[in-house]
Formats: sequence, C-alpha cells, structure tokens
Amino acid sequence: MTTWIILGIIVVLALVIMSMYNGLITLKNRVEEALSDMDVQLKRRYDLIPNLVETVKGYASHEQGTLDKVIAARNSAMAVSSSDIEKKIKVENELSSTLKSIFALTEAYPDLKANQNFLELQRELSDTEDKIMASRRFYNGNVRDFNTKLQVFPTNVINSMLNFTAYKFYELSDVAQRENISVKF
Repeated sequence: MTTWIILGIIVVLALVIMSMYNGLITLKNRVEEALSDMDVQLKRRYDLIPNLVETVKGYASHEQGTLDKVIAARNSAMAVSSSDIEKKIKVENELSSTLKSIFALTEAYPDLKANQNFLELQRELSDTEDKIMASRRFYNGNVRDFNTKLQVFPTNVINSMLNFTAYKFYELSDVAQRENISVKF
C-alpha cells in the first residue's frame, strides 16, 4: 500500500514538473515569435528608408549630413542580431531619432512636402512605425508573461533546476525620447 502511495506521489510530481516545463517552453516560444514578428516590421522599415532618402536627396541635396546619418543608423540597426535585445533597442532608438530629422526637412522644403513619392513613403513609414509599436507591445506582453511565470511559485523552484533566463523588455533607452513633443504655432 505504501509503495502505491509513494509511486502515486512520484507520478503526480512528474506530471506537475512536466506541465510547468511545457508551460515555460510555450511562453518562451511566444516571446521568440513576437521578436521574429518585430524583425519583419523592422526589415520593412529598413527597406523603405533608402527610397525615402533618395526622394529627399532630389530636394535637399545640401542636407547630405542628415541623409548620411539616417543611412548610417539604418546600416548599424541592420547589422545587430535580434538576439542581442539591449543592443537592438539602442540602435533602433537611434534610427527612430534620425528618421525624425528627415521629416523635419519638410518644413524647410515646401516642394518636398508636396512631392507625391515623399508623401507616399512618409505614409508607408508611418504605417510601419505603427506596426513596429504594436509588435513591441506584443513582444513586451509575452516577455511579461514569461518572466512572471519564471518568478512565481512553484515554477521558480523548477526553473532553478532548468536554468531558463528572463527576457529583457523592449523599451526606450534614451530618456529624452520619453518627453512629450512640444508644438508651437
């Protein structure tokens, strides 16, 4: 009788551990899927940037420094592996900042503001930025779920044996980007 009770306890413990492990694997895969979805949107942005720069070049050829910064930021963002989250966040934030400088040029060049190609590229890039933000929220939600699962009892005990590591949230690294933009007329 005692042997059956011990065997039953072992089976129940094995099932609980297996269930927790499978839950962690499921959440880990969701985080990696979300990161992959974000990479798709970032790739789309990388593809749009050269077209945008070429359109601006025709109107603002003496703004070459601004255009070079955008291309350099794009190239460094493309070079970073998506598995290096901290570095990826930093270079993506830098790219977002440099893109703002291109759109600021429209104030100095009214003809550029009216150019159909520029307007279409600006709309596409704006749409892509919205999709990137949605991808970041989706990624962060999955990271939150995974990291919470790692920290709660009894999964944290099992995790100490399995060595899963927490993911980092995708967040702004530059404090200035958190500030509201002031609009003055």
